[in-house]
Amino acid sequence: MPIRRNNVKILITGADGFIAKNLILRISEHKQHAVLPYSRANKIEDLAELVATADAVIHLAGVNRPQDPSEFRTGNADLTIALCDALRASKREVPVIYSSSIQAAASNPYGQSKLAAEEALRAYATESKAPVYIYRLPNVFGKWARPNYNSAIATFCHNIVNDLPITIHDATAPLTLVYVDDVIDEFLDTITHLPPPQTLHNVRVQYKTTVGEVAETLRAFKASVKNLVTEPVGTGLIRALYSTYVSYLPPTQFSYEVPKYGDPRGEFVEMLKTHTSGQFSYFTAHPGVTRGGHYHHSKTEKFLVIRGDALFRFRHMISGETYELRTQGGHPQIVDTVPGWTHDITNVGDTELVVMLWANEIFDRARPDTISAPLPPLN
Repeated sequence: MPIRRNNVKILITGADGFIAKNLILRISEHKQHAVLPYSRANKIEDLAELVATADAVIHLAGVNRPQDPSEFRTGNADLTIALCDALRASKREVPVIYSSSIQAAASNPYGQSKLAAEEALRAYATESKAPVYIYRLPNVFGKWARPNYNSAIATFCHNIVNDLPITIHDATAPLTLVYVDDVIDEFLDTITHLPPPQTLHNVRVQYKTTVGEVAETLRAFKASVKNLVTEPVGTGLIRALYSTYVSYLPPTQFSYEVPKYGDPRGEFVEMLKTHTSGQFSYFTAHPGVTRGGHYHHSKTEKFLVIRGDALFRFRHMISGETYELRTQGGHPQIVDTVPGWTHDITNVGDTELVVMLWANEIFDRARPDTISAPLPPLN
């Protein structure tokens, strides 16, 4: 069984960066570890004092969009060499996680500087016997990444949210993505259990897609405010992209209006539609008002009375069998409508009736599958 380390003091370099902001917040939630931050506000000389009290290092600092290409060497390789010198001087076996890049396998100046940083850390690991975990990260995305800096997805989200154009040179270009929450899960699990180091490490959850597919998905999120159709945002890449997209919404876009349809009976409001699992809405009915009086061949619905008193009535379209039931707000009870049974709902209380409604399919005006068949009026 792996060893679990608690109350670890973690030196986090690049503490004001995208990944670090997410990481530091996560650590603060559980209070299992303490953070020793190192950021651009610090001097190189501060590393020695921080390393002297650190039980582990997560090295996130780096440069990827410098004004001068020489800053790649300074911000990536030289800083890492200084960190390794401070670690050696501490004369302790301090574990290190390093956020390298898949570009370390390339020959560009950025990749060369990340490779040099990796080599410095491998030398430290060989000399000190400390575990060093080098993660060659692909494109990392999530909340708080800076647009027009270190994430194309951050740029896309920012621009689409703000009705700005996005630039795509090749929509078919492949993308390998990792979500910031998955990166943090991996780092914290590693720093807590210290598994045997490998030559290189990868975040286990990775997504393969294309630039065009990402852009299309993000545009669909934008469109959902108008058409109310949500993408399948509960799992996988689309979940992560949606969480990222909404994190770029300014407070003025935290809410939006949806259509409301009213008549003498009350109101009907659609809230949310899905591609494959129907839609959600609610309606109201004034005291004494009956709504419905129809049946469906295939469509099914679920009703939940939120407020008021309701009488549901049913009649089988072939056998004539009837059934009634009452339900009221404050006593959560789902009422199903079944194909082949005509049904209605009457407000039998003294206050407005408010009912939540789910239908298993989006309403199609061309094929509504809603056939009028009123039940006898109530006595």
